[in-house]
Amino acid sequence: MGHLSWIFVSTLLVNNFTLVMFLGLCSFFGVTGKVETAWRLGLANTFVLLLTALSAWFLNSYVLQRTPFLRTIAFIVVIASAVQIVEMAVKKYLPILFRQLGIYLPLITTNCAILGLALFQTSRNYTLVEALVFALGAGFGLTLALSLMASIRERTELTDPPVVARRMGLVLVIASCLSMAFMGFAGMGSAD
Repeated sequence: MGHLSWIFVSTLLVNNFTLVMFLGLCSFFGVTGKVETAWRLGLANTFVLLLTALSAWFLNSYVLQRTPFLRTIAFIVVIASAVQIVEMAVKKYLPILFRQLGIYLPLITTNCAILGLALFQTSRNYTLVEALVFALGAGFGLTLALSLMASIRERTELTDPPVVARRMGLVLVIASCLSMAFMGFAGMGSAD
């Protein structure tokens, strides 16, 4: 159990896909205007990460043993299919959220964090349970990063920053500060 919790905490904080590995930055910068929207996109990403982890583990364990050169292509097909399922469900059951997320919902397909998860878990030879815990940690880490950025951006809407720091300039400064804060977790778990 300790091993699984370390995988989860490590992926959530120490090796956060967005703030430490810089994966999934498109949605990080694009959808973080409101906390509610960022949180919902984070949950959609988490669901896709879980489907991807399950599918990648199955493909890697049973299908791609003799054809490892097809691994990346197979993972991309699985990710695109999972995102289509999520997109159809959100469009049917949560149309307001579908409109709020706009182009960023189908862009989960090209989110490098999703493909990174599949490649990382297979290169580390995770078991099915480890892969699912890894996906949960990555998904919650992405949700945390999106929510933190959105909450800070909502607060900055109430201020009057200098002209030079408005819009994307301020967002990049906030992102760099968040990234440095998460880099502080880098020594966590070391023997020293």
